[in-house]
Amino acid sequence: MTHTFHIPVLGLGYSVDTPIKVSPFGISSVASIVDDVMIERMRKLHSLKNDEVYIPILSTEEDFRSRRITAYLDLMERLVNKAFDRIRAEPFEPGTDLTRYFELLPDTAALKSVYQKMLVCIDPVEKSRMQDELRRSMSKGAIDVNIMSKVDKLNRDVHGEQLPDDYSDASAALRGFANSTLTSSLILSAGMNPRLYNYIETFKDFFPDENGQLKKKIILKVSDFRSAFIQAKFLAKKGIWVSEFRIESGLNCGGHAFATEGYLLGPILEEFKMRRPEMLTELFGLYQTALIQKGIEISEMHTLRITVQGGIGTAEENNFLLEHYQVDATGWGSPFLLVPEVTNVDEQTLNDLVTASTDDYYVSDSSPLGVLFNNFRKSSAEKQRLDRIAKGKPGSPCKKKYLVSNTEFTSEPICTASRQYQNLKIKQIMALEPRPADYEAQISAVTAKLCLCEGLSTSALLKNDLLARRENHAVAICPGPNLAWFSKVYSLDEMVRHIYGKLNLLAGVQRPNMFINELNLYVAHYQKELEIQARKMNDKKTKYLQKFREQLLSGIEYYKELIPQFPGQSFEYQREMFSQLGAIELALKVVQ
Repeated sequence: MTHTFHIPVLGLGYSVDTPIKVSPFGISSVASIVDDVMIERMRKLHSLKNDEVYIPILSTEEDFRSRRITAYLDLMERLVNKAFDRIRAEPFEPGTDLTRYFELLPDTAALKSVYQKMLVCIDPVEKSRMQDELRRSMSKGAIDVNIMSKVDKLNRDVHGEQLPDDYSDASAALRGFANSTLTSSLILSAGMNPRLYNYIETFKDFFPDENGQLKKKIILKVSDFRSAFIQAKFLAKKGIWVSEFRIESGLNCGGHAFATEGYLLGPILEEFKMRRPEMLTELFGLYQTALIQKGIEISEMHTLRITVQGGIGTAEENNFLLEHYQVDATGWGSPFLLVPEVTNVDEQTLNDLVTASTDDYYVSDSSPLGVLFNNFRKSSAEKQRLDRIAKGKPGSPCKKKYLVSNTEFTSEPICTASRQYQNLKIKQIMALEPRPADYEAQISAVTAKLCLCEGLSTSALLKNDLLARRENHAVAICPGPNLAWFSKVYSLDEMVRHIYGKLNLLAGVQRPNMFINELNLYVAHYQKELEIQARKMNDKKTKYLQKFREQLLSGIEYYKELIPQFPGQSFEYQREMFSQLGAIELALKVVQ
């Protein structure tokens, strides 16, 4: 691996073609494969732009969803290979992409040291030999894909007949990836889906080939050790190896936020670090046994990488995670929303992000999935939601239906962000006699839901001029709160240099350490939970909140011991961290 960071999935459309832009430079990234409608439009765009033949895959065709995804992924790989070959053929001269490829590498990369020696070599024969060696050693960044496991609606055919489970949204997306030419990874997020996990077993590319290699790998995005281990064991028993645990902060992240019960990122990483050997031994034993039953023998253990993402903002934090917790790489997501050459953010939204304040980023109840969602107050989708409420027309038209799940009023599932559901639910609340004390709160909880199927794809379509006039132009965006400290538009080179400590994009910015930021988010979440539960407290909820508080206090003690281990930080920086921890601890002890 050339780089020590990756770009995680960003919404539905923000990183949908990021691999085309960064993979030729050795940087790995993740594209969402949830929205096949938007993906088909992007396939047409990139096909025509690159003189590729484009044959539409219509929604009336057999297995159109998985075929659209396969066709798009195959196209991305062809375009990346073409760009990579072009770069590799260029001369080592200032201004070429070949030179840029090597300049972007971290100084810790073995290739970088060979490159630097080549630059100062004066023997033309030796210099040429070193250049040939460098070209041979170059590698592309991975074109990885993401599926939210729980976004798994069952579907009907054009005649209205129920299709088999294999045609559910998540299963079709999995099949789309499995049938592609890619040699890369599928990132599964949002928890365990046994039906989907069982389906993985039907594709040979997830099993070792004759050389013991995996053509397609599984990465689990997780928020704690216990759930990671449970999911990995479930898969290992089927002969499926988890090649990476992608640990994400429960709250200090973009997109959906899967908050833990007060278990903080530092202690979570510590547990992974300490229990990694024991976990590997158990998983490999289960995996080997399952493979033997399938007639596959393997003696060497595959690698199991551990990476971390969510709220990382400085090179010092990045290096500390790599060195202290011995993670294999870090993920930098939201900051890349301010890098137009890498992600799809329309001009208006980009300007709103640049001028945003800390208060514009908040953890919301906007998602129809019923999971916390990192939202942005200045987004046009949020403004549209409020306008519709003001006009007495709450909710959104539901066209794509990826998040339908509610059958409270209908036989077929509908989405809680839809106008249909919100009208029915509001009528139900209005009919309650006597009127409940929390009447307004109940109404607000209904109208808080936001259409994400459309909103999280719109920006990509807007930026690439793919939206028709009649289509909804409202953009939903889900940056992590860490983005509040980044307030300019950056180039890829600037952001990479920032990650590796060669440039400081936050110079002069007063920003707390990432662990303090996450802790503050958890304390705010705990206080909100206290307020909600105070109205209807019972023994179960009391125990949950007690455990939550104890975990937070335990995490604070852990960080007090950790602070002196931060390398290269000034005494003032450490003293400020101790002061912040003390203030948070005091506030927690006061709030019971």
